[in-house]
Amino acid sequence: MQSPPCLSPFKPGSGQRAASDLLSSSTQVVLEAPNVTARSWVCGSSIAMSCKIIAREQPIFSTRAHVFQIDPVTKKNWIPASKHAVTVSYFYDATRNVYRIISVGGTKAIINSTITPNMTFTKTSQKFGQWADSRANTVYGLGFASEQNLSQFAEKFQEVREAARLARERSQDKTELTNPALNLNSQPIVPSPIISANGPADEKFFRSQSAEMELSTERERVKKMLSEGSVCEVQWEAEFFSLQDNNNKLVAALREANANVEKWKKQLSGYQEEAERLRQRVTELETRTTPDTTVEQDDDLSERLRGLELLLKGKEEEIAVLKGQRPDLVDLDNERDELLKRLEELEERNKELEKDLQKAQELLKDSRSERDRVREEINRAGDELDIKICQLNDLRLGLSQLLESN
Repeated sequence: MQSPPCLSPFKPGSGQRAASDLLSSSTQVVLEAPNVTARSWVCGSSIAMSCKIIAREQPIFSTRAHVFQIDPVTKKNWIPASKHAVTVSYFYDATRNVYRIISVGGTKAIINSTITPNMTFTKTSQKFGQWADSRANTVYGLGFASEQNLSQFAEKFQEVREAARLARERSQDKTELTNPALNLNSQPIVPSPIISANGPADEKFFRSQSAEMELSTERERVKKMLSEGSVCEVQWEAEFFSLQDNNNKLVAALREANANVEKWKKQLSGYQEEAERLRQRVTELETRTTPDTTVEQDDDLSERLRGLELLLKGKEEEIAVLKGQRPDLVDLDNERDELLKRLEELEERNKELEKDLQKAQELLKDSRSERDRVREEINRAGDELDIKICQLNDLRLGLSQLLESN
């Protein structure tokens, strides 16, 4: 049987068990499907296992980060596992009684790491951390957006690792009491590093090494990977992907700006038409504000009134002179009647002139109010024209900058 490719879709019902979970136990276990290696099976079933855990359990803790994996060939460079920041979550797998770090990007399981008590999460910079997974034979790196996110992830890693240690102790105690493999023979089992037995379909039996050997081997591997990894390269990789995300955002903004060029042109033409209309309005208001003629009319009426007053005063003086001369009474009476008649006419004329003067004053007041209103309207129109001109200049500068950038 040809082993499935890494990260290929998993077909349920195959009856395979994760070799990494079985090798962690100190009891005798069986690896089914003899022609499929443990690593290839884990790679092939990572999507299904991750999806089952995500669908069944709620995450203990979630954050977003850029995911990297150590280069399996050189063991020095970091290979980005995600093009952008993805969700990385802690899950508890109740069926296997283990804790996992899982990250799924689309149809691809980016991280499916089982946390063991001897794992260590190392902060290599202010925003980058890594841990080694001996079962997957790789080192995972996470680039966070802030130092706070890195600290929270590291603290949760310590808590989950302690919980995994307690879960393993409980599992081992339960296995010693309930595992039927320990009671297959009534004779005592002689300890040996590897126990093999013949069975159908070439089944092979494996027994893991001691916990101390596994711990020392994993520590050596972690030290080697950490010594070979380059912190500067990790930071450069994280900065590169951050710049790549910013570049994608700028490209999207540029495309949106290009799509809105026509709309901006229409707005520009509308602003130009509105500015022309306001300019015509200002010109019309300026033509309406001719020199005030009501002031001249008021002066004419005042001069006429002063002339009538002088005439009346002259007539009174004339009456006094006539009284001094003492002509005939009849003539005087006739002249008096005529003068009284003329005086009444002058009084009526004076009243009419006063009415005209009052009307002229009201007209002058109205004309002044109209002049103030027109002046305010001209000022308002001038302010609006200045604002529109500034907006047109800003829009012209924005369009010129956009055309230059294109």
